[in-house]
Amino acid sequence: MEPDVQVVYENEYIACVLDIEPFNEGHLLILPKKHFHELEEIDEVTLNEIMTTSVKMSGIIKDIFTPDGITICQNGGIFNDLHHYHMHLIPRYKNDGFSWSDPIIEHNAETRLKETKSKFKRNLRN
Repeated sequence: MEPDVQVVYENEYIACVLDIEPFNEGHLLILPKKHFHELEEIDEVTLNEIMTTSVKMSGIIKDIFTPDGITICQNGGIFNDLHHYHMHLIPRYKNDGFSWSDPIIEHNAETRLKETKSKFKRNLRN
């Protein structure tokens, strides 16, 4: 671990740390102790620990900070700035400025929902 990392919870599989650039107070990262870059690489035991811990920490965030909601997300591929899988738990408040933005590239994906569903169905059979 890096110096000055604030670990709030850990077990043999994961560490839960405060984000060093929090969107809101209580913004946490859940990181597996074993190195994984992408979600699909993570073994089942570690995945279960990540999800179980996200439920536990979400409850604690709600108890401590009474947010209006919590956003849980992870960024993969070139958007993974740590080059190590991590899940964000972000306490959210009405009008806090956090938002999903509309895409800047016109993709019209909403016009191809049935076709997109078919692609998933074909790949699920493989």
